Amino acid sequence: MSKDVAVLGVGMHPWGKWGRNFVEYGLAAARDALDDAGLAWTDVQYVAGADTIRNGYPGFVAGATFAQALGWSGARVSSCYAACASGAQAMSMARAQILAGLVDVALVVGADATPKGFFAPVGGDRPDDPDWLRFRLLGATNPVYFALYARRRMALYGATRDDFAAVKVKNARHGRHNPYARYRKEVTASDVAGSPVVADPLRLLDICATSDGGAAVVLSSVEYARRHGRGAPVRIGAIATVTPTFPNTALELPNFATDSSVAVAPPERPFRSANAAAAYEEAGLGPEDLSLAEVYDLSTALELDWYEDIGLCKPGEAEGLLRDGATALGGRVPVNPSGGLASFGEAIPAQAIAQVCELTWQLRGQAGARQVEGARAGIAVNQGLFGHGSAIVART
Repeated sequence: MSKDVAVLGVGMHPWGKWGRNFVEYGLAAARDALDDAGLAWTDVQYVAGADTIRNGYPGFVAGATFAQALGWSGARVSSCYAACASGAQAMSMARAQILAGLVDVALVVGADATPKGFFAPVGGDRPDDPDWLRFRLLGATNPVYFALYARRRMALYGATRDDFAAVKVKNARHGRHNPYARYRKEVTASDVAGSPVVADPLRLLDICATSDGGAAVVLSSVEYARRHGRGAPVRIGAIATVTPTFPNTALELPNFATDSSVAVAPPERPFRSANAAAAYEEAGLGPEDLSLAEVYDLSTALELDWYEDIGLCKPGEAEGLLRDGATALGGRVPVNPSGGLASFGEAIPAQAIAQVCELTWQLRGQAGARQVEGARAGIAVNQGLFGHGSAIVART
């Protein structure tokens, strides 16, 4: 049995700081996706909403919130929260409904409206929450977390601040051509070096912003797509959402004596690479088959880790791949041709869906000035909290 589902339509609301309700962004993206699919809202049989935890009760029941805003139609509905993997989890739920034969057409929507500055923990004191403990006891907010990864790359592989800056320069050059990106101007290495230090060695331009935005996809069975004149649509061939393997923890903090990894050899396959490997196996593809990749560049240094995690190169070789131009447009396997989080910022429940939008445009040949020539297959990956992560493979 084929595990492919068709991508009939994609849509987005531009990222920014618009100061409006998140539902507005999701509706705009959903309507664009339905128009792209050539379907009416009443054709949708299932709605999967990716939740936002910063926008009150409607954000916690995002599927029903978007379904109500579009107009109650009797469609099945679900809502899910998995931090940065929320959109991918919502797509996984919709895909499962389609593959089970319960529905033919599903709409997946994620949108967020974020406060100014870095995200603050939601819900007050949470002493049973490892992330709250990380913030409160270690002072390790997310930028510190990213900086620890950056320092590990520097210590293990000789990465430099110039390498990190080069990631930002590359992604800003890509994002300049993306009409949905928040930041659409080129950045120089000097601009990065001149930005304020946030958590050494990372500077402000090494770390992604927080943004408002929305994204949506319309998925269907391959048979439904054929019946409706979409004989060769972009297909989702795999969605992997595997959990970490002992002795890893969901945090995976490097060199922190907070878990058993200080006494037990680490697993052969870290969490992020395990998701990619599971997706490759499910899709019957490997990293050598990729035309492009969309990775979750929360920081410039983390993008380099992703090169290795998704199998573009061996551990320690990411800097060489970057320096050779292999991950830039025109290179062997462009990474973040959308501009990535460097150009968008985080709109958490929308981000994984936005990555699939980019894969779809690229595989259709509709990406304009950022088009990857001859794109045939791509992967989108991210990591959320508490062992939530994902890898999605799309292909023609």
